[in-house]
Amino acid sequence: MNVILITACPSGMATTFLAAKRLEQAAQRQGWSAHVEMHGEIAPLHAASAEQIANADLIVVAADHVPAPERFEGKRLFQAPIASALPDPSGFLAQAKREAPIYSAPVTSSAPAAASSDGGKRIVAVTACPTGVAHTFMAAEALAEAGKAMGHAIRVETQGSVGAQDILTEDEIAGADTVVLACDIDVDPSRFAGKRIYRTSTGNALKKPRPTLEAALSEAAIESGNSNAGTANKSVKEKGVYKHLLTGVSFMLPMVVAGGLLIALSFVFGIEAFEQEGTLAAALMQIGGGTAFALMIPVLAGYIAYSIADRPGIAPGMIGGMLAANIGSGFIGGILAGFLAGYVALAVTRYVKLPSSVESLKPILIIPLVASLVTGLTMIYVIGEPVAALLNALTSFLESMGSTNAVLLGILLGAMMCFDLGGPVNKAAYTFGVGLLASETYGPMAAIMAAGMVPAIGMGIASFVARNKFSAPEREAGKASFVLGLCFISEGAIPFAAKDPLRVIPACIAGGALTGALSMLVGAKLMAPHGGIFVLLIPNAITPALLYLGAIVAGSLVTGLSYAFIKRGAAQVAVAS
Repeated sequence: MNVILITACPSGMATTFLAAKRLEQAAQRQGWSAHVEMHGEIAPLHAASAEQIANADLIVVAADHVPAPERFEGKRLFQAPIASALPDPSGFLAQAKREAPIYSAPVTSSAPAAASSDGGKRIVAVTACPTGVAHTFMAAEALAEAGKAMGHAIRVETQGSVGAQDILTEDEIAGADTVVLACDIDVDPSRFAGKRIYRTSTGNALKKPRPTLEAALSEAAIESGNSNAGTANKSVKEKGVYKHLLTGVSFMLPMVVAGGLLIALSFVFGIEAFEQEGTLAAALMQIGGGTAFALMIPVLAGYIAYSIADRPGIAPGMIGGMLAANIGSGFIGGILAGFLAGYVALAVTRYVKLPSSVESLKPILIIPLVASLVTGLTMIYVIGEPVAALLNALTSFLESMGSTNAVLLGILLGAMMCFDLGGPVNKAAYTFGVGLLASETYGPMAAIMAAGMVPAIGMGIASFVARNKFSAPEREAGKASFVLGLCFISEGAIPFAAKDPLRVIPACIAGGALTGALSMLVGAKLMAPHGGIFVLLIPNAITPALLYLGAIVAGSLVTGLSYAFIKRGAAQVAVAS
């Protein structure tokens, strides 16, 4: 029997992957030939071909909706929520075989359902976090579930690390009563011009989805469509410096990851092999260190300025960032250049009035010229040299500090990574580590990534060791958390921390601080700021690899075993799919 298995959950994370694997194994035990289509982040999408669909005897969809439903017209199709597939995949498949009807695709599958008769509203939302991984999709899931529970018709678009998914259509936006932008980075609001918009963070949407939607329905206000400012009552974190900085970091991150891994690959041929001109090692170093890393600071500054002043800020921001790199003021100078360029460009946009005949020249001539001139001269004559001296002093201190200071720094960074699981303290530590990569200081980044893996892995260990204290759904959440931890996604521990913070957070901090301390003590160096345990597969991306792995294991065991010991059996964690 030929079957196509499709899994998808709103978070797009581990549940999608786990359900697909369990259903595939169940199908193989029954002798079925299965093609698996996972709509998530952990594995790439392998969509079923037209030929596979034509030859399929059964389509099984474990999701809230059927992806691209028109392709399954006339086939036997069974659809149920993904949560019902996890406890008994064999029974789920048996039910699908027994009950699947002939499928008729809806005429307008992407349109949101009509508002309910009891006063439900049409809501569209966008979620986006700096790294575009966990918070983006978990916040989307939380909003979708809360909206349905409240009786509203809701559609959520995610702008993650692989681009926009479940993109909102023009008709959906036009028919929406309220737009919710749960974004920690800048997103283009122009397509929502004329709509009531409510702005918040992904953290608020994830932890308090129902209050977020209630506030959106009552407080949303119409924006011009070009404004980056939120509603008047939003915090500085959500609409100010914090958001602009994280926007720059999110655009810089791919440069750092690609550059770091290419440099690591050049070391495969020998630590000094790149010094031989014309060799592959030299080419890899030129691409990674000479080009990707050279673009880090200009991109950081350019997109900080973009977050502040929209497109007119990009050119002066990147010019200021390149000057910061050339002067030697590094990521600190790049951050200052980005903010300076952005606010100068914004000031020219708002306050420089020109005759209508030449107003069109402002964005392509006046703003770039004035903002670049002010930013450049300030960087050269005022900011650049003092910041370069400060960065050199910081780098020298980090390189020359003794083991005691290294351990203390590791404890601090490790604790920060585990304090709020992807929140502002976590992001502050992460940004610090990423910024130091530009000055070839790799130790802090190693401690940061190792500690960031501990909370989610630890919760997985706890749910396995103290099985009697966790219900069956909680143990499934523990498995998902373990997988997320291996991928360096601290947010996998959020469902546990949300319900039992006074026990989970201290256990996570203890394990993260130990891992950070051990990583710094052994002198671990990390070339790429993401990828989790899988970066170990690339030679020389992490050194020394075994001791670094040992630091992660030690901290994870401390977190997992300590929480297993102190957890009360009656405390039920909130499990998200």
